[in-house]
Amino acid sequence: MLSRLTLSRNHLHLPYPNHLPHYLKSFFSLSLQLHLRSLHHTTAMNGNRISTVIFDLDGTLLNTEQVTKDLLKEFLVRYGKVVDMEKENKRLGMIHHESAIAIVKDYDLPITPQQYSQSIMPMYHEKWLHAKSLPGVNRLLKHLHNHGVPFALASNSISKNVQVKVSSQKGWKEYFSVILGSDQVKSGKPSPDLFLEAANKMGVDASCCLVIEDSLVGIKAGKAAKMQVVAVPSIQSESNQYSIADYIIHSFLDFKPELWGLPPFDDWVMKALPIEPIRFNGLYKNGFLQQLSDNAALDLPGQVWGVFFGWAEFASHLQNRLKIVVSINWDCRHGSFTRNIEACFINGSNEENYDEQMEVTLVGYIRGFNTKQNPSRGAQILDQDKSTAEACYNLAAYRYQGCNHP
Repeated sequence: MLSRLTLSRNHLHLPYPNHLPHYLKSFFSLSLQLHLRSLHHTTAMNGNRISTVIFDLDGTLLNTEQVTKDLLKEFLVRYGKVVDMEKENKRLGMIHHESAIAIVKDYDLPITPQQYSQSIMPMYHEKWLHAKSLPGVNRLLKHLHNHGVPFALASNSISKNVQVKVSSQKGWKEYFSVILGSDQVKSGKPSPDLFLEAANKMGVDASCCLVIEDSLVGIKAGKAAKMQVVAVPSIQSESNQYSIADYIIHSFLDFKPELWGLPPFDDWVMKALPIEPIRFNGLYKNGFLQQLSDNAALDLPGQVWGVFFGWAEFASHLQNRLKIVVSINWDCRHGSFTRNIEACFINGSNEENYDEQMEVTLVGYIRGFNTKQNPSRGAQILDQDKSTAEACYNLAAYRYQGCNHP
C-alpha cells in the first residue's frame, strides 16, 4: 500500500512506501531532501534558472544620488530658483542629457542644456569621489564573485562617468564581467537596450537574468527586457509605485540569493550579520534618535532598514561608550513619510541619556521586517533582539570600530 507525498511548490507527487525498512526510509528521505535542495538552488521564483545578475549603479550600488543631493539646489540659487523635489524624484534614473533638457525647461533657466551640463558636471565629478557603497552591496558582490556567478553593470550614466564611479571602489572593476553606459546602446532606460546588451555580451538569455534596480525607470527597463526584477527603492516615499517589480526589498541586507536559485549566504554569526560600519549623529529623546546632520552626504541612506546594534558615544562625555540597539524604519501612517529610529541602550539607563547628542556606529544587523501591511509592524525592539546583540558584543566580528566620521 502506497501513500502519496504532495509537494505543491514544485508540483511533485512522489510515492513513499509505508513499510520500507528503516535504513531505506532514511535513504529515501535524504534523497528527497537533496533533490528538493537541488531544485531550490537551480530555479528562480518564476521557474527560470538565474545564471546572471545585472545591477544598476547610482542609487542601487552607490550612494551617488545622496552625496550629490544638494548640488542642484546650489546651482539653482545662482538663478534665484528653488528645487522642486517632486519633479526631481520623477527624474530619478533618467539619462543626464534628458534630465538636463527637462531641468532647463522646468526652471526656466536662461541657459542651454549644454551650458547647464558644462557648468554642473565638474561639481558632480568632485562629489562622486566621495560616494560609498550602500549597505550590503560589497557583501553581495563578493559573494557572487566567490561562487562564480557572473554579474554586469548597466547604468544610465555615460560610460566615462560610470568608469569614474566604479574605479573609486576597491575591486569593483575586476568583479564585473560587463560594464555598460547609456552611450553604448541606442536608447537608455526605460528602453530595455542596456539590459539586453548586457545579456548579449555575457552570452545568456534574458530569461536567465536578474535585474536589481532602485528607480522606476530602471524597473520598467528590466521588465521590458523580459527579465526578473528586484527593486531596492532609493526614495522610500515612492516605493508604492514599484509593484511592477517581481520582488521588493528594503536593502541589500534583506536580499536572499536562494530565492533566485543562487548560492545562499553563510556569513551570519550568532544569529546576526557583521556589516560594514554605518555611522551617523543623533539626538536621543524619549526612546528615539533624531538624526542630526548639516551634510546630506552623512545622512543615513534611505535603504537602511531593520534592527541593528552597535556603539554610541556622547558629545558631553566621549569616554562613556554604550552598547546600543536601534530599529530603523519609515512610517507613512500620518500622511508624510518619516524615518523612525527607536533606540535602546544595553549597558546603561535610557533615562540617563535623555536629550543627549551622540555619535552612533552600527556594526551588526539582526533582522528586517515586513512593512507591506502595517508600516510599524515588527519594527519594535524585542527582548530577543537585545539578547542577540548582547551575545555578539564580545566577538571579534562586532568589535568596537570607533564612532568618528571618516
